[in-house]
Amino acid sequence: MTVHVTNHLNFRGDARAALEFYHSVFGGDIAVVTYQDAHNVQSPAEANQVMWGQVAANNGFRVMAYDVPARLPWDPGTNAFFVSVRGDSAAEIAALWDKLAEGATVTQPLAPSGWTPLYGMLKDRFGVTWVLDVASESKAP
Repeated sequence: MTVHVTNHLNFRGDARAALEFYHSVFGGDIAVVTYQDAHNVQSPAEANQVMWGQVAANNGFRVMAYDVPARLPWDPGTNAFFVSVRGDSAAEIAALWDKLAEGATVTQPLAPSGWTPLYGMLKDRFGVTWVLDVASESKAP
């Protein structure tokens, strides 16, 4: 069983700049999927903002980021980051989800999505937002 925990930072229009900066600091590979790339544009002004981004360096450094859509609340002091847990199997992620969900507020139920076999988001009883998913190759063009 392999589980990776990655800080997931939330921005309002600055995710690409932040990822590029972290890439310049830590090196490695940078990946960015915009709302347009993912065919998930709900506001034309946000089409080129980051829906999913990551910097992954050979030394083990990992950070993920996205731009919170304007239709959702965002306060850097309230939801500046998520803890992202990515596993190799649906059973592994489902088992972790079940444990984290005790006393939690589910934001996005654990279910298949367009980019992964399972994805879900919840705020645990301590106020920490967790994003869980199964690792998969990006399907964006």
